[in-house]
Amino acid sequence: MPLALLALAIGAFGIGTTEFVIMGLLPEVAGDFGVSIPTAGFLVTGYALGVMFGAPLMTILGTRISRKRMLLLLMGLFILGNVLSAVAPVFLVMVIGRVVASLAHGAFFGIGAVVAAELVAPEKKAGAIAMMFTGLTVANVVGVPLGTLIGQSVGWRVTFVAVAALGVLGLLGIAKLVPDMPKAEGVHLRHELAAFKNVQVLLAMAMTVLGFGGVFAAITYIAPMMTNVAGYADTSVTWLLVLFGLGMVAGNLIGGKFADRKLMPMLYVALSGLAVVLALFTLTAHNKVLAAISIALIGALGFATVPPLQKRVLDQAHGAPTLASAVNIGAFNLGNALSAWLGGIVIAAGLGYTAPNWVGAVLAAAALVLAVVSAGLERQSKASGPVVASATPEGARQGNPLAAERPADPHFTLSPGASVVPAPVPPHIPARRNPS
Repeated sequence: MPLALLALAIGAFGIGTTEFVIMGLLPEVAGDFGVSIPTAGFLVTGYALGVMFGAPLMTILGTRISRKRMLLLLMGLFILGNVLSAVAPVFLVMVIGRVVASLAHGAFFGIGAVVAAELVAPEKKAGAIAMMFTGLTVANVVGVPLGTLIGQSVGWRVTFVAVAALGVLGLLGIAKLVPDMPKAEGVHLRHELAAFKNVQVLLAMAMTVLGFGGVFAAITYIAPMMTNVAGYADTSVTWLLVLFGLGMVAGNLIGGKFADRKLMPMLYVALSGLAVVLALFTLTAHNKVLAAISIALIGALGFATVPPLQKRVLDQAHGAPTLASAVNIGAFNLGNALSAWLGGIVIAAGLGYTAPNWVGAVLAAAALVLAVVSAGLERQSKASGPVVASATPEGARQGNPLAAERPADPHFTLSPGASVVPAPVPPHIPARRNPS
């Protein structure tokens, strides 16, 4: 594997760290700016909304210049956003810094995956893409807990300075190691947008919003929940985030393994399990051991939905997956923003720090309902498909004896929805179609 993949992985590591580390530092940030925990949750919401809108926008803009230059521009935005967060004099400036950093998120992974695949031989493309995404998964096991520990020990601003430094390292690595790529083909918006007319694409994205939103409803407020409800010390939040990260890695591997085999059953199991664990988390959050187990399970079940949901969108967006894939990355973050906002509402209403878990359970259950509806529509579509196919010579290969009996007739066509009913004929006399 070329060293250029290491540069991409470092960039992914930094992006993954800055996205999730804020959850372990919410109490410190809120206290420094003199805002409430629900208000501080807007730092999660703002980042998520930036990814949602930035992913398709930056992906389209990225087709106008070379991929290497676009990656450098994205890392520049990432560095600028984190520096702005680190030096923010007021809360609003920090929100702006988070949004600026978020604009790099979706497009970096989209364009970076294409670059990674082009750096290696065709038979190694999947491994190259996986190596780049390893930076994101490792960030949740190493970067986020370490950033949380630094923030709690030295100050949260130091954490964002360190993340910006990671961005500088990634930028230098891309500039030095990633070769110049040919200018990307222009995006045909009409063709790409046509994918969004497919109901199955929209259902898959809705499942993404609701399913992954269930995870963030609980995890956004994990620090105050564990310290005020479970009784953990502030420093223990770091190790709880390690458990969450390990769960993410395991769930992502399991979801990826079964996405190509039993995609919809994998979604059923993951979403139903996630809804149950989140509902129980309102009770298990009061016990240190059970709370830790629940956090690991939420990470595993939540991220087990990521590969099948992303593959579902790619499968359904026939011939135009680029923009749909980028928008689905934004959909994950729309779920993050929605759940963080709803979680803040129930906390502000005085329902307690465990109330967001109920929000997450409802969102996950809603995603499960959509998965069942989507599968039902797909079965109906497949059931109605063979009627037309049976009137063609290919119908013989689909097990239709009627099609096998009839030779092809270039002058005969069958209108959509029509059926062929053979008239009774004497033995040994070839069947003749009724022109009507």
